[in-house]
Amino acid sequence: MADILSQSEIDALLSALSTGEMNAEELKDEEKKSKVRVYDFKRALRFSKDQIRSLTRIHENYARLLTSFFSAQLRTYVQISVASVDQLPYEEFIRSIPSATVLNIIEAPPLEGHLIIEVNPNIAYAMLDRLLGGSGESMNKIENLTEIETDLMKGLFEGSLPALKEAWTSVEHDINPFLVELETNPQFLQLVSPNETVIVISLSAMIGKSSGMINLCLPHVVLEPIIPKLSMHYWMNEKKNDATTDEYRAMKKSVEHSYVNVTAKLGQSQITVNELLHLSIGDVIKLDQHLEQPIVIEVGSLPKFTAQAGKREKRIAVQIIKKLTEEDDVDE
Repeated sequence: MADILSQSEIDALLSALSTGEMNAEELKDEEKKSKVRVYDFKRALRFSKDQIRSLTRIHENYARLLTSFFSAQLRTYVQISVASVDQLPYEEFIRSIPSATVLNIIEAPPLEGHLIIEVNPNIAYAMLDRLLGGSGESMNKIENLTEIETDLMKGLFEGSLPALKEAWTSVEHDINPFLVELETNPQFLQLVSPNETVIVISLSAMIGKSSGMINLCLPHVVLEPIIPKLSMHYWMNEKKNDATTDEYRAMKKSVEHSYVNVTAKLGQSQITVNELLHLSIGDVIKLDQHLEQPIVIEVGSLPKFTAQAGKREKRIAVQIIKKLTEEDDVDE
């Protein structure tokens, strides 16, 4: 879409054209020239915008679940939100993260391959400091974690994996993630080829007074079996029938006690406005309904049954004769 010019820019453009600084014909020729966009084949875009939006929705839910989990575990202020979702080569992702950081290597059967959850040192050490009874201050000493500190971090991140499992249920895919290894040097991680396209979900995290990023790296080869489920069309169709049996029963029970208007339609007639104005007590309006014709029963405003008129215990009543279907013409 072309840029919208402000009034001052329009005035400047008209002034330049009137003074001869710009030539209208040259502008037309420039507009006719083919637009060329540089395409980098090393950064092949293998995910559509629709699939990127679905991944964003999934991980926005994941960020909310992580916020609740870490808040409870660390007993401090925690705020996590999705900052960006990008697709880029694996090599570029490895180069973009710190040389000493916390890398959680995850497997998520039935998906094949490995996922990576990279936690920035600022955030990782703030978490560790809280676990050890500190105030949550951050300092970068990730490259020389002790065995006890490593085990504490493993326990914390393993506890956060159910949040990832729950977030992915929104696309009707049941994964069972578990922590394979905790690594601190990204150079030792050659999980896929350098040019393999990966999705990087960057989460902005605030732990107490410390802030940093949590990055999820999802290789295309891992997500390939479920890529069709990431389209909006599939996601919306699946969502139409996602109510559980218990939810259906509860809904049915609630609806059963709702009140609806039932009307026995004895007939109808048309009169002119003049006739209406001159109606008086004792006048008779002729209906278009014959005595031998069944009465139409409307539920709400929809015709549902036919019936015949009568009495029951000195009260006017109708007896149901037939249930109407879509093929029935009630005007006959």
